[in-house]
Amino acid sequence: MAILNKPACFTVFVVVLALAPQASRCVGGSVEPASAPENVLLTGRHDPRLASFDRLMRQFLARHRVPGAALAVTRHGRLVYARGFGYASLASGEAVRPEALFRIASVSKPITAAAVLALVDRGKLGLDDRVLDRLGPGFDGPPADPRWRRITLRELLQHRGGWDRDRSFDPMFRPVLIARQFHVEPPAGPRLVIRYMLGQPLDFDPGARDAYSNFGYCVLGRVIEHATGEPYEAAVRKLVLTPLGLGPRSIRLGHTLPERRAPGEVHYHGGGTGPLVFPPLGRPVPEPYGAWNLEAMDAHGGWLASAPALVRFASSFDNPARSKILSARAVATLFERPPGAAGARPDGQPRDAYYACGWNVRPVGRGGANTWHTGALPGTSTLLVRRWDGLNWAVLFNTRNGADGVDLAGAIDPLVHGAADAVTEWPAIDLFSSQSLSTPGG
Repeated sequence: MAILNKPACFTVFVVVLALAPQASRCVGGSVEPASAPENVLLTGRHDPRLASFDRLMRQFLARHRVPGAALAVTRHGRLVYARGFGYASLASGEAVRPEALFRIASVSKPITAAAVLALVDRGKLGLDDRVLDRLGPGFDGPPADPRWRRITLRELLQHRGGWDRDRSFDPMFRPVLIARQFHVEPPAGPRLVIRYMLGQPLDFDPGARDAYSNFGYCVLGRVIEHATGEPYEAAVRKLVLTPLGLGPRSIRLGHTLPERRAPGEVHYHGGGTGPLVFPPLGRPVPEPYGAWNLEAMDAHGGWLASAPALVRFASSFDNPARSKILSARAVATLFERPPGAAGARPDGQPRDAYYACGWNVRPVGRGGANTWHTGALPGTSTLLVRRWDGLNWAVLFNTRNGADGVDLAGAIDPLVHGAADAVTEWPAIDLFSSQSLSTPGG
């Protein structure tokens, strides 16, 4: 397998296709004419062996009129591809860089799950511990529904805690109502949301089945805080991120309002308008910038990350015996099938795919599996995939849907598999060593 020995060109060029027909792009340090017809900006290193990913992303952004995106791919733990596409901001014309930060929405859940399993490894938590025994001060009153007392950490990780937003509601998107219930200034933070939900009935018996629950992961965030004595972000950084060499320039919690946008973070587009949930309440704002409270969503949807940071995290589970953050047993637990109806069909046969601890899992032949998670918020669509053959990829968009209404993460999922299958020669480089991407401490 060939090795590219010449310097990477991650940050020194931007290709403007169609608008700038004389522009050029780096190919292992050499120059190649830009001949693609689509009007899409590209940044990052071009490798002709991986051109199928370039073609896919250019065509996808053009077809669905997506402002911007980033794609990163690892193979057997090495970063072999990282590029930015389109605009980080339509207003300024700024290009998406390979290392740009995006809101990753529910792709935050695998990060929280890894932190919980790291605490289990250390003996600070047990997966079958009762949640109410692990929340600590501030949640001492009796719950309105006595079934709360039966909920375990494992059930929260597997979305079996008893909440079904399709039957009732998602409290993470009621920050004004909940704050007013307690006579405090909106928006409600995560601890107040939990206090509110302790006064509400469950939607089903804990463990009886699964139903996707943002709130369950909100509770897990507070469990992490009580077990470590630290704020959620600081605890996760110590347990998961720092051991992987991921610093705050490549992954961090995000903020709702545009004036608190992180350095290197993209701008978010689309989503319409909604009433502001921060003082002064009620005025119409762009939905991604104040119509809900991202800070309250920390453990289930609040992280910002670059695409390379996410695939570094995903690849930490490729070889369980050598994982830097979890024991081999804990890695197996992340992906094991849940019991009962969450893991089996009514006829008792195993589901083709299931939700484990922070990951969707689809077993494929001879003990392998594809595992993945998607995320979506107004202004954001994200996809993180671990494929059975040692490939991992992250695709991040700075809008939720294409201009044609398509669900971006869902639409691109099979296409990235196809682009990966089209590669006939994989480079032996590891772009994690590039200074223009996230490196230890950055």
